[in-house]
Amino acid sequence: MVGVTEPRRVAATTLATRVADETGTVLGQTVGYCIRFDDCSQPGVTKIKYMTEGILLREMMADPLLRQYSVIMLDEVHERTTSTDILMGLLKKILRKQKKLRVIVTSATMDAEHLCSFFNHSSDKNKKTAVIMSVEGRLYPVQIHYLKEPVPDYVRAAVDTVVKIHVSEAGGDVLCFLTGQEEVDRAVALLREHAASSPRRDLELLILPMYGSLPNADQLKVFQHTARTQRKVVVSTNIAETSVTIPGIVYVVDCGFVKMRWYDPHTCCDSLVTVPVSQASAEQRAGRAGRVRPGKVYRLYCEKDYDTLPTTTPPEMQRMDLSSAVLQLKALGIDNVVRFPFPSPPPARHLAAAYQLLHALGAIDDNGALSQPLGTNMAELPLPPLHAKVLLASGEFGCSEEAASVLALLQVQSVFTRPAGGAASVKARVERRKFEVEEGDLLTLLNVYTAYKREVARSDKSSREWCHKHFVNHKAMKRVSEIRSQMLKLCEKLGVPIISAAGDSSKVRRCFTAGFFPNTAYLHHSGVYKTVRGDVVLHVHPTSVLYTLEQPQWLLFCEVVQTDRSYMRELTVIQPEWLEELAPHFYHKTFE
Repeated sequence: MVGVTEPRRVAATTLATRVADETGTVLGQTVGYCIRFDDCSQPGVTKIKYMTEGILLREMMADPLLRQYSVIMLDEVHERTTSTDILMGLLKKILRKQKKLRVIVTSATMDAEHLCSFFNHSSDKNKKTAVIMSVEGRLYPVQIHYLKEPVPDYVRAAVDTVVKIHVSEAGGDVLCFLTGQEEVDRAVALLREHAASSPRRDLELLILPMYGSLPNADQLKVFQHTARTQRKVVVSTNIAETSVTIPGIVYVVDCGFVKMRWYDPHTCCDSLVTVPVSQASAEQRAGRAGRVRPGKVYRLYCEKDYDTLPTTTPPEMQRMDLSSAVLQLKALGIDNVVRFPFPSPPPARHLAAAYQLLHALGAIDDNGALSQPLGTNMAELPLPPLHAKVLLASGEFGCSEEAASVLALLQVQSVFTRPAGGAASVKARVERRKFEVEEGDLLTLLNVYTAYKREVARSDKSSREWCHKHFVNHKAMKRVSEIRSQMLKLCEKLGVPIISAAGDSSKVRRCFTAGFFPNTAYLHHSGVYKTVRGDVVLHVHPTSVLYTLEQPQWLLFCEVVQTDRSYMRELTVIQPEWLEELAPHFYHKTFE
């Protein structure tokens, strides 16, 4: 079999669909794909398999030498995700034992010399085990336009730029890059408002969002060809930057920013930070415009600022929490992670913090070995360690159904639609309050899903109308249902009993405390929240239900978002005694 890895789910599914189409076969037979919570391949039948990197890592747990593959192709290596670096290190070890296996590492922009020397493991200088092959790509000429002055709101500027392109430029589709789902949804809403009153009648605007948590069927809409009387506008996160080619794109609008995760080993918190793109990413985005004919790129920053951008994006291995990576390597039998051949070695502090967290969760024992059965089961689940611990502990707390629902809800960025301004925005806030509870965001989300499930039981049409009425994202809720059912199947496979808490919210909150106990904050006497570990000042995110309520004394958060200050998101109110009870090895009361 030929295995091809992609860093993004969309790329894996669309490439498999394209190759199946070109080979004249049915998708899922000779050509298939496998992504998290969705397997469209058949053992013994599929010969070309597209997958995300995490899937190949999981296959290595069952077959460490990948004997069923003759060729492995790692695509988009320049993105340097954690999984990419782990795969390269593992494949370097496998190649020494599996002589017939061939590995192809591909990218449009990468340090080929560095990776070639990484894979050259022969002691004989005249005998190379890796070579560089260059395949020239051809692009149509692309004009690049910059701003004269910086803009205060790049989302609004992106929308205005798309509107100007539509009014003044000839036919051709537009691809607009923003940083996250909320920005994409806001821009799509603004553009749809404009489309309704557009002065141009010869071209109809077809506005489509594109982001990772969008259901697969909706993601595929952007790849459909448009009629001559239509102009497609795709508003996307950096998901469309590489791997996928959207047909018909002639104009690109680049906001100049991207959302990245950065890990602080002192606070042991992952922060989602909006940062300027690298020059390599800016070039990749510009390259989307010259595929079908000469194109134009509109960068929403000044030309002098381009020269100050970092040349390449830093590898995830050097800026992210490594607990998932260490857990996977342990499950693959790598005992000494410190000596593992990473293409770019991670900081020692990040590795130490990962070991401490996994030990606190009970995934590894005092000797640094994977614990049984908890550590092995956590490695089996395609979830971050904190989430995996919650799901595995949910049976003991009698709330596995609710835990699976909330964890599935956390896999999508937002279940609420937020209209931009006006009466609709006020109405959306009023509708949202119907689900809000003083226990926090997680139980508010659970209320939304419970009500949605009740409507789905009636009919799909009823659920759509209900979502529209309550300003809930119907597409996101469909994706949540798919993920939830997959999680419950995994629970059954791992022997976790499927039980409902029957409305007892304390069971759900205690269960999440058992997994997310490292992410706790208390209300300091100065009026701000501080993390229990490290005393880092954090603030309640404005989108949280607790933002306008009386401040609780103790909180548990799922993530930190960094903008002008550090904000906690997806909050739950907890009791301090739960920390002593459920994580006595981590927390103890001190008296001053």
